[in-house]
Amino acid sequence: MKYFSTRGGQIADGAASAIIQGIADDKGLFVPEKIPALDISFEELSEMTYQEVAKLVIGKFFEDFTSEEISYCVDSAYDDKFETKDIVPIVPAGDALFMELYHGRTSAFKDMALSILPYLLSTAVKKQGEEKKICILTATSGDTGKAALEGFSGVEGTEIIVFYPEDGVSAVQKAQMVTQEGKNTHVFAVRGNFDDAQTGVKKIFNDKDFAKMLDDRGYRLSSANSINIGRLVPQVAYYVYAYGQLIKRGTIAPRASVNIVVPTGNFGNILAAYYASLMGIPVNKFICASNENKVLTDFINTGIYDARREFHLTNSPSMDILISSNLERLLYHLSGDASEVNRLMSELDSDKYYEVSDKVKQGMSCFYGGFSDVTDTNKTIGSMYRTKGYLLDTHTAVAYKVYEDYLKSTCDARPTLIAATASPFKFSGSVALSIGLPESDSEFDYLKMLSEESGIQIPKGLSGLETKEIRHKDVIDIEDMVKAVEACLK
Repeated sequence: MKYFSTRGGQIADGAASAIIQGIADDKGLFVPEKIPALDISFEELSEMTYQEVAKLVIGKFFEDFTSEEISYCVDSAYDDKFETKDIVPIVPAGDALFMELYHGRTSAFKDMALSILPYLLSTAVKKQGEEKKICILTATSGDTGKAALEGFSGVEGTEIIVFYPEDGVSAVQKAQMVTQEGKNTHVFAVRGNFDDAQTGVKKIFNDKDFAKMLDDRGYRLSSANSINIGRLVPQVAYYVYAYGQLIKRGTIAPRASVNIVVPTGNFGNILAAYYASLMGIPVNKFICASNENKVLTDFINTGIYDARREFHLTNSPSMDILISSNLERLLYHLSGDASEVNRLMSELDSDKYYEVSDKVKQGMSCFYGGFSDVTDTNKTIGSMYRTKGYLLDTHTAVAYKVYEDYLKSTCDARPTLIAATASPFKFSGSVALSIGLPESDSEFDYLKMLSEESGIQIPKGLSGLETKEIRHKDVIDIEDMVKAVEACLK
């Protein structure tokens, strides 16, 4: 299977090439020439383990990988690194089914893809005969950074550099990153927000002179963000798996449609759900949940993408994003026209604004957009815990609040999967206060209080963070990101 740039300027001969490169030469994102169909029955799907589903889905997208290579990558990724044997538990609570994606090492859904990406990348490097060292360059709004650092730490032939907004992540997220071990790991706080950091990373990727300099030093850049197709495709697997599990439980009949709710800022996780539907999973509505940075809500409702707005720092920081990179892939699929996508992305770069065609607007009819502010998010956490005994993190609470609004406005009560994207312990302060626990000066005190109150054990990756050595202390300006990368790759 070939991979095309969303902007029409490059074709990659296979997945290995697209994974190594990360982003296309013309600044576009790689998309498969077709979305492969599932070729098994839903009854068969319902009996498959998570690993079996992952091998099936990833193997269909990455045809240039042998079945042995796919098995190696999947079995290496989804093992005892996860705290639950079934990898993705599905828990009924309230009016929905929560697909818990946060039982990996860093307690966030990013582990689902970033546990396997290092294996996919290292396999791709061998397949391509790539001799240069791979530098993973990533901007993070909180979770991708730590998951990528954890995944690539100590991986031979790689260096990983992560940029995060200095004041745009939780205390726990920051502690996870700045204490990261591994000689090949580099972490920088930047003075600015996530969009600033992400834009800075994209500029580095698109600087041909800088790429030439790195090439001379024996490096080539790649990405661990969901702009990398190697990040996106593994996420498709958990939506396919979850559908099979609902059949197995008798929650739905085979071929019955479901709704899927995803809290998202960069649009990658909900795009993975869309890919799962194109593979054959019956989905009625993709419910896109935003926080106060509701650029996606407005876009879905109007067809106008307008990033010319105030940026809000919220207690769901992984969604504090105004430039949603993966939306570009959806525009490509709906328009079928790379030149149109190129024009829209140029308008976004220059004007921070664009409006899509009627064809694309019609194609988005399967999406519903809604948002929750901080007050409603906190109320949702408290209400869900008091009435249902289920603890939500701030991002998943945004999703549930938007789903409640959808349910009230549509009365569509069909079974609904909600992507539970982070452990409540990862945002323990907001969660603790929302369920009525006393205030504390320390985010880490909240971890203990939350565990005592709920009876849930603190995830291993979050326990004892406050006592770990801080290894990464640099805070830089946006314009110094290039210098930082150059210094890391001497």
